[in-house]
Amino acid sequence: MFAGVLMLVNGVLGVLAGIAGIAEDDVYARLGDYVYKFNLTTWGWIHLVLGLLIAVTGWGILKGAEWARGAGVALAALGMVAQFLWLPYTPLWALVSLALGAFVIWALCTAPGKNPAAV
Repeated sequence: MFAGVLMLVNGVLGVLAGIAGIAEDDVYARLGDYVYKFNLTTWGWIHLVLGLLIAVTGWGILKGAEWARGAGVALAALGMVAQFLWLPYTPLWALVSLALGAFVIWALCTAPGKNPAAV
């Protein structure tokens, strides 16, 4: 449940960040020069799509869907990479999101469930 709630909230916040990046290019300001720079509209679309996928997967985890656990680990890892690349735009929030992603992965990997090796 912990991972599902975190993913749902983080996904919705990612969607909102994506909408802000798409709607106005002056909402975010980059700090210094950065190797992984994209147009802010591109970053907005990345966050919007990734946020939607994370939120849907979080909902799936809360509903107990079989596919959601593995997808949750993969999307949380992908979200962490995206937040690392997003660091120059929102440094504090990117660090918070990186920590949330780590908690999600930890919760999904340590939660009791079916053990495929025991079957």
